[in-house]
Amino acid sequence: MEYSVILRGYRYSVYNRIARVVLHEKGVAYKTEEIDPFAANVPEDYLKRHPFGRVPVLSHGEFDVFETSAIARYVNAAFEGPELMPTEAETLARVTQVVSIVDSYGYRPMVRQVFAHRVFRPAVGEVADEAEITAGIDASHTVLGALNNIAKEGRVLDGQSFTIADCHLAPMIAYFVQAQEGASALKAHSKLADWWATVSRRESLQATESGLPNN
Repeated sequence: MEYSVILRGYRYSVYNRIARVVLHEKGVAYKTEEIDPFAANVPEDYLKRHPFGRVPVLSHGEFDVFETSAIARYVNAAFEGPELMPTEAETLARVTQVVSIVDSYGYRPMVRQVFAHRVFRPAVGEVADEAEITAGIDASHTVLGALNNIAKEGRVLDGQSFTIADCHLAPMIAYFVQAQEGASALKAHSKLADWWATVSRRESLQATESGLPNN
């Protein structure tokens, strides 16, 4: 089967999974090509598509786009399927705000510190740094509190509508709660925890689960 859409990325990258969730929600057929951004020699062909050597890159025919938020918006605009970006001004602002909060303040503590050190590193035989986990949990409370307030407002993260805000946040939370400390932190933010209880059962989340190395 020929695919016009190729997602080039690292299977364990949360940003790669965000792009996959968007593709699944839109019903887009695509194939994947595995790129490990941590490898000593990232393929030169890939670096032509992404000069910073990160993941993912979406290729649609001759068109390449990198940066996950750009990929998400491109897929939403370029393909038929459920609309993932609202048009009402305040709701649109909240979607954009959630994505920015996650990228600017959530990714490092929740994924790079808590998940990476409590879950991923042990899975590949590396030693966790407990100080990193503690720092990540401490920083995550402000992030979760801000997102919980947005969920309370009811425009997005309501467990009923599904937008790019959900696509962006859900893979982050999926990694975060694999650590017991992360799961406990989420429970302290009840509206966000309710959102996650609903969204975690969504087919696009189930279909894009990457597992862990050596599992």
